[in-house]
Order: sequence, then structure tokens, then C-alpha cells
Amino acid sequence: MVRTETVLESWKTVRQDAALAVEEFPAAELGFRPTPEVMSFREIARHIVDAGHGLTGLLLEGVENFQTPAFREMLGRHFWGLPEEPTSQMLAAALRESIEKRTAELAAQPAEFFSRLLTRMDGQRVTRLEMLQFVKEHELTHRSQLFLYMRLKGLMPPTTRRRMAQQ
Repeated sequence: MVRTETVLESWKTVRQDAALAVEEFPAAELGFRPTPEVMSFREIARHIVDAGHGLTGLLLEGVENFQTPAFREMLGRHFWGLPEEPTSQMLAAALRESIEKRTAELAAQPAEFFSRLLTRMDGQRVTRLEMLQFVKEHELTHRSQLFLYMRLKGLMPPTTRRRMAQQ
């Protein structure tokens, strides 16, 4: 059985590492993208904030159907409100403030909240807890992109540095 507290705590860890990556990436290089068709470092960091805050905002709002033509509009109502080209400091602060706000709001929900079913964007029926796990997994994917961009710039991601310090 997956416990809500475990998902929330591990999500906070994932987010903290993303915030550290943003702080450590050269501010002048936030527009970096390895190829023209992929998101820039800044765009990925912003997407992490907006997607995490937006999807959990819809969960808290009680939305039960994410497979609707109005999905993007509904999601946008919960975006953090960053400017067009946020600085590293703005992104890192938003990453931290957003996760603290959302995890506190989600932790305050009763157990029944997380067992309710909803329809995900792909049409799959999942519980709210499974949707929360999906949000975390989505964020892990994008955190990995941030880490790859760091490696391409010769920087060591926070998780690697932590692991090496423990050895």
C-alpha cells in the first residue's frame, strides 16, 4: 500500500533537488537548450512549477475529468504566475514555495479524498493518490532533464554530489 505521506515527502525531495539545480545553473545560461526543438533549462524549470501546481490545484478543486477540451484552460487557472522569463532566484523560490503550499494543502485532506477516482488526461481512471504519484513521476522526468543540461555544462547534479559525499 502506498501512503500519502510517503508520496508527499518524496515529491518534496524531488522538488528540492530541482530548486538546487536551478540555483546552481549559470543564470546567464537559463535559455540553454541542447537542440532547437527541446525546452530550455528555464522553460523546463517553469514547467515543473506550473504543471505541479496546476495539476494538484485541479485535484484540490475537485476536478474529476482531466480529459476535457478545457483542460489547458482549467490547468492555467492554477499556474504560479511567474513572469515570461523568470530569473533563477524567482524560479527557485517558486519551486520551493509551491511545493510547501501544495503538500500542506494535500496533507490536510482526509484519506477518502485520495481514494476518489478521476479520469486522467489519457482517459485512464485513477485514484487521486495515483494521480498525485503521476505528478511526482512527471516531475522526476523533467528534473532528469535539468540534470542532463547541468551535465552538458560540466556541472554535477545535487543528487550525485550528495551520493559522493556519503561515500
